[in-house]
Amino acid sequence: MKRFPIILLLTVVMTAFYSCMNSDDPYKEYANWLEDNTTWYENQKMLKDDYGYSYYTVVNPNYDPEAEVLIHWFNDRSKTANNLKPHYTSTVDVKYVGRLYNDVPFDSSFLSTSPADSLFRCKLSSMIDGWGIAIPQMRVGDSCRVVIPYNLAYGTTSRGNVILPFSTLVFDIKLVDIYAYETSSN
Repeated sequence: MKRFPIILLLTVVMTAFYSCMNSDDPYKEYANWLEDNTTWYENQKMLKDDYGYSYYTVVNPNYDPEAEVLIHWFNDRSKTANNLKPHYTSTVDVKYVGRLYNDVPFDSSFLSTSPADSLFRCKLSSMIDGWGIAIPQMRVGDSCRVVIPYNLAYGTTSRGNVILPFSTLVFDIKLVDIYAYETSSN
């Protein structure tokens, strides 16, 4: 009778060990993809323009200084200096193209016809965290490239067949309008 608890304990331990060996651990399965995405993101942070200045601006939100996205402005921001900036609670109209770090496209507003040709309308608070950090930095009329690390995109989950877990996302975005300008409660 004393052997029964030991055998039961060994059976439970072996079952747990076997389950762990055969689990769908995204860290194991996508280790190389994670490393490639992380290395590419870190290299982008160090990228310099032709004049030796940082190509990207690192943006950290006040509410989470550890979170960051990279933004490179395509337009002269002095020309949009007096334009409105959306809040996190605003609904915006944007045009965008989304790609993975290796330049594989996964989405584009240019395939859309509603609410208007090539336009995507969204409430920032319902989007991935990286958009909620980047787009409030923009003013109506701004165009930029936004690089979003996986932890502020879809994290350890996949979306469709193209966006794998741990995917760094790259968006070229133009803020066309603020459809519903909602103020923050702060």
